[in-house]
Amino acid sequence: MTSPQLPARPSPGPVPGPAAVSWTLVAGLSALALLWPLTGLTGALGTGAPRALTIIGVTAAVWIGVVGLGRVPRPVLTLTLTGLAYGLVATVIGTLVPVLSGFGPGGGPAWTLVPALAFDTMWGALAGVAAAGVQRLRGGAR
Repeated sequence: MTSPQLPARPSPGPVPGPAAVSWTLVAGLSALALLWPLTGLTGALGTGAPRALTIIGVTAAVWIGVVGLGRVPRPVLTLTLTGLAYGLVATVIGTLVPVLSGFGPGGGPAWTLVPALAFDTMWGALAGVAAAGVQRLRGGAR
């Protein structure tokens, strides 16, 4: 007596995990922190609140536009990490530019580092939520 041959079952493929974060995109978007010293050194956009609000508005619009309209996977995580990287870039620039310009030691008190990074990270997360909303309105990520 022989046992009947059962057809071989196809082995299930690996279950796709969440898409990876594009570190190149995070680095590129966080480079917008360079607008602060560039506008300060060139005098573009003036000084004070108008300059700050313009830079913040342009940065937020670019982040939300690129990630939301570009259908980047995991928009909240991507822009949260972008916010953190932006804060790190801004901190390094804020420390180095005064030193390299001959104005003495740069940066502020060391205790401000953690709140500043937390603020930039939170700002990135909020931009990520907005970008996810844009993606949802456009029909979701591909």
